[in-house]
Amino acid sequence: MEHQGFTLWFTGLSGAGKSTLAQAVAEQLRARGMKVEVLDGDVIRTNLSKGLGFSKEDRDTNIRRIGWVCEVLSRNNVVAIAAAISPYKSIRDEIRAKIENFVEVHVDVPLEEAIKRDVKGLYEKALRGEITNFTGVSDPYEPPENPEVVCRTAEESVEESVAKIMAELEERGLLTP
Repeated sequence: MEHQGFTLWFTGLSGAGKSTLAQAVAEQLRARGMKVEVLDGDVIRTNLSKGLGFSKEDRDTNIRRIGWVCEVLSRNNVVAIAAAISPYKSIRDEIRAKIENFVEVHVDVPLEEAIKRDVKGLYEKALRGEITNFTGVSDPYEPPENPEVVCRTAEESVEESVAKIMAELEERGLLTP
């Protein structure tokens, strides 16, 4: 049986746990025999969006590119999983409007926790002013107003967050229980 494609869009601050959750969900979906493609923000920037900076215009272009790839994949019965900060609500809403089965997951973490988890020291540099346009510090992050799923990774285990996402996908009829 051919599975219906959909887009699972993870948004949240740097260090929130988007990539970790995206990979864990992808594993579960693959185990169910589904075709899955994970579009990780960092990987996209080294390939599809090479050369783009972090101005609002460049970020919007980057997210629109990820959105377009998700649209094409999900239209072709592939599960597209995007894990990108995608800080601006208007661009996420624009992508949502183009994709039939769009499920937004807000990976919600307090800024202090994201700073604690930051292995690359990016928040520290941003707080010292060495990195400009850093989401959550010198650039805004606009949390989704009505995401389909909210994962609070400072309070939930990866397994709990994944279970929440899988339950939502089943409830929407995108997965068979």
